[in-house]
Amino acid sequence: MELTKREQEILDLIMEELSSKQIAEKLDISISTVETYRRSLFRKFGVRTVIGLVKAAMRLNN
Repeated sequence: MELTKREQEILDLIMEELSSKQIAEKLDISISTVETYRRSLFRKFGVRTVIGLVKAAMRLNN
């Protein structure tokens, strides 16, 4: 699966258990931008929740 550099950054921070607000602050972007990337990740991984996203990412890395 091909992720953009920013999608990978967002995914890494989600996996570190950061909230959308924390991610936005860390990357100096808006919360709505973080949510847009999160939705894109959900679509690419075919999941509906953060737990599903983390599980799918872990499977991909194994």
